Amino acid sequence: MKKRSLVVLIVVCISALIAFGQNNNRKKKAAPEPSPSPVGPSWEALEEVNFQKGPALGELGTTAKVKVPDGYVFAAGNDTRLIMETMQNPTSGRELGFVAPASESWYAVFEYDAVGYVKDDEKASLDSNAILESIREGTSKGNDERKRRGWPTLTIIGWETPPRYDEQTHNLEWAVRAESEGQPVVNYNTRLLGRGGVMEVTLVTDPATLHETLPKFKSMLAGFDFAQGQSYAEFRPGDKIAAYGLTGLIAGGGVAVAAKAGVFKWLWKVIVAAVVGVGALFKRIFSREKTA
Repeated sequence: MKKRSLVVLIVVCISALIAFGQNNNRKKKAAPEPSPSPVGPSWEALEEVNFQKGPALGELGTTAKVKVPDGYVFAAGNDTRLIMETMQNPTSGRELGFVAPASESWYAVFEYDAVGYVKDDEKASLDSNAILESIREGTSKGNDERKRRGWPTLTIIGWETPPRYDEQTHNLEWAVRAESEGQPVVNYNTRLLGRGGVMEVTLVTDPATLHETLPKFKSMLAGFDFAQGQSYAEFRPGDKIAAYGLTGLIAGGGVAVAAKAGVFKWLWKVIVAAVVGVGALFKRIFSREKTA
């Protein structure tokens, strides 16, 4: 069973992140912007990040594509992993893309898990209380690893948005409210079911602006498409079937199965990501590109 993760979002400070990467793609001699805090990630590692400006088509590996609107930027899989590691987040190796707007303080991370075709038999019987308890258990185990690395731990408070499944789009959504180091945390997840696996999309935003951000995030996500032959509707008899269903996707991808195998090291992880000032930051990036 593959390792799975609960991706949780913490508002810290993203402004140095993209600014440094974009500036150094264009001018390798330029000095990096200082970290907003004397203790934190080392932004120098991001000098190789390549941001693609919209309008464009973001390649999510060979599995899918996403339209990058005008005024947005996109980073592919290797660059997404570099961003996550620099922000002190364990990576799964499944990261395929990073999308962010120029004038809003949020971004989205795309990951793909080739677990097979996830049956949606449970769509009418999702037990949100039981799922939340499973998330708490998995988060506790994930905190052990975070403590070992000296990273912030996480406390699950409850549902921000209980799980809901759209039978037409085969999209599964939910949001968990949590707390880390006294800061509110909201984890908004979307799972796009495909023929051979699931595209995991995590929205990173300030909890206070989640509800006004959601329509914009969903508008961007409307530009997502699986590659030909990979959509949920294109399932064929004999295709690989996932070992778990909708509940497993929410609770961490089959926690019980992973427990039997003793695989908990990266079962749950936290994305420490900052959104403060990202709107102004991207405006500066685009302004510099126009005058360069």
